[in-house]
This record gives sequence, structure tokens and C-alpha cells, in this order.
Amino acid sequence: MINSFIKKIRLALFFLFSILWLSTAVSQQSVKDSQFAVVSPGHALIFPQDYGAHPDFRIEWWYVTGWLETEDKKPFGFQITFFRSATGHDPENPSQFAPKQLVIAHAAISDPTIGRLIYDEKSARAGFDLVYAKENNTHVKLDDWYFLRDSKGHYQTEISADKFGMQLSLKPTQKMLLQGENGFSRKGPNIEQASYYYSEPHLKVTGSIRHQGKRLTVSGHAWLDHEWSSELLDSRADGWDWVSMNLFDGSSLTAFQIRGKDGEKLWAYAKLRSAAGEARFYNTDQVEFLPQRVWQSPHTNAVYPVEMHVRTGESEWRLTPLFDDQELNSRNTTGAVYWEGAIRIFQEQRAVGQGYLELTGYESALDL
Repeated sequence: MINSFIKKIRLALFFLFSILWLSTAVSQQSVKDSQFAVVSPGHALIFPQDYGAHPDFRIEWWYVTGWLETEDKKPFGFQITFFRSATGHDPENPSQFAPKQLVIAHAAISDPTIGRLIYDEKSARAGFDLVYAKENNTHVKLDDWYFLRDSKGHYQTEISADKFGMQLSLKPTQKMLLQGENGFSRKGPNIEQASYYYSEPHLKVTGSIRHQGKRLTVSGHAWLDHEWSSELLDSRADGWDWVSMNLFDGSSLTAFQIRGKDGEKLWAYAKLRSAAGEARFYNTDQVEFLPQRVWQSPHTNAVYPVEMHVRTGESEWRLTPLFDDQELNSRNTTGAVYWEGAIRIFQEQRAVGQGYLELTGYESALDL
């Protein structure tokens, strides 16, 4: 009892100091500027170290989305995201309380029987082994939420929120997919608007979720994106539409477009990899996102194109949501409101896969 009480007091003090230091950092806009690392073409990603954090870059995320099914075949969508952000705070400051790195986490469950997204979010500065994003292998932690890659190359994660929880194991079934040109992923017309980016599609998921007071055994599939950069979006950009598709034949497709403030496509990209491992790349002119139906959020009044046709070359994919209300309001952490939803994928009238669609910049322009 005493040890548990001390731990709770220690944790409470840690987050109190986090808030105080973050407030100071925002008001002072850091003691002096830091030089962030730059994404460059031709750089080879090296593993296992690139599974881990890259603190010299401004922003980074580990993004997991997927479909789960209970033992009685009830479907759920889920999202677990950990962000790391370098603040630009004076790197020479020796204090362990200095907010040099922030860690932010979002987690959500999509339950079609209640027809709305259930989500939670956290944020704190890194420090004292309570909050961190470690280098050399995936291991991100924020209080009692974590996401890590174990010695077998499997991912383990646990989320404990007030309204729900997840305890999942994710096992790779295919080789890694390097996005762009060997992991160098363009995000705009200028070469510096880029990230290092790899994906792990068709992850096999097992574990349990806590939902509506019950612990449910689940299994399913997921998609992991790991991306890091210091500059992503063009100043003309308004937001992006992004989709990951785990197709039933074992192939996988990534597609995104960056939308300009004028409503036109500023940049686009897609990569399709067959079950046999053959990859095909699509450039900006070969990728189109065509809205078919919109939904207006009763929470923020944002209007999202929740049904899409995505064209990649000569192929067309029809995306339909598991349900409409999959909006996540993260103003308290990242400052953004976005739609992140489980989708079904069709070609003509045939179901060909499941995935996730992300829509940003519809509530307000995304500043990234």
C-alpha cells in the first residue's frame, strides 16, 4: 500500500512539473534555437536502430491502425499512435526537467454498435523513465501506455484509458515496406518536404480489449507506419487524405494526397505491393481521391468526405466507413481535429480488403 501510494505521488509530481516546464517553454519560446536534422534522398535506413526514436528530428510517430474481431465475430476498429516532438529547447540545458522532447499518445476504438469513436489522449515531456521514446528499437512509453518491439520482432502494446483499454500483440507476417524511394517519402513539390517512412502491413493481432465493462478476447490485422522528419508540409497545404489497405489477397496499398488551400491536389503518392512482394509506385498524376459522400460532425461541424473513390493508375478503389462518427478531437495534445476511421474496400461490388482512412485539415488547416 505504501509503495503504491508513493508511486502515485511521484507520478503526480512528475506531471505537475511537466505542466510547469511546458508553460515556461511556450512563454519563452525556448532559450535558444536548435538545428534539427534534415531528411535527405539517398540515405539508407538501417535496422534495427531505425525502429527506434530519432530525437535529432523535429517530429516522429508510430501509427498503428487495424481491424479486430471478437470470438462472436463482432468487428471493431482500433488506433494507437505515439508521437515524439523535439521542442527546440536549449540542448545544453543540463536539467532533467528541461522539456527537450514531448511524447503524445492517441488511442481509439471504433464500435459500430454504438456508432461513435471512443478515444483518449495523453501528453507529457520526456523524462525520469516515466515518459520516453527510446533509440535503437521501438519502445515508446507515456505513463502506463506503451508500444514496444520485443526480441522476437513482435510488437506489444497496452493502453489503459478510463472508458476502454487494449492489450495487444502484433506479429509481422510480411517483410517491411519502404515507402517512397527506399524510405525517402516526398510530401510536396520541394525536395525538403519529405520524411523517412516505412510501413509494416498485414500485422497479425491477438489480445484483448476492455469495453463497456467487459474484457473481450480479440484477433485481427493491423498496419504500422513509422515516420520521422523535420519539415513536412508546404506552406500552401491545407491538410491530407491518407489510406492504408490490407487487401484480402495479401497485397497492400498506401495512398495519400496533400490538399492545397485552394482545394486542389498539391501532391499525391501511392505504392501497391503484391502478396509476392512486387511493388508498383504511382506518382502525383496517377493518384486521385474522389469524394462520394460527406458527413458533418455534430461535435465540431467539420465536413468530411467519409466515402471516397481512390484511383491509382488504372485501378479504382471504393472506400466505405465502418460508420461515420470516427472523428478524433485532439486539441488538448496535438492541437488538431481529424477523422481516423476503419473502412471497407471494394472494387466494383466485390469486397477486397479492410483498412483505415485519415482525413486532416477539414476542421481547420493543419499546421505541420
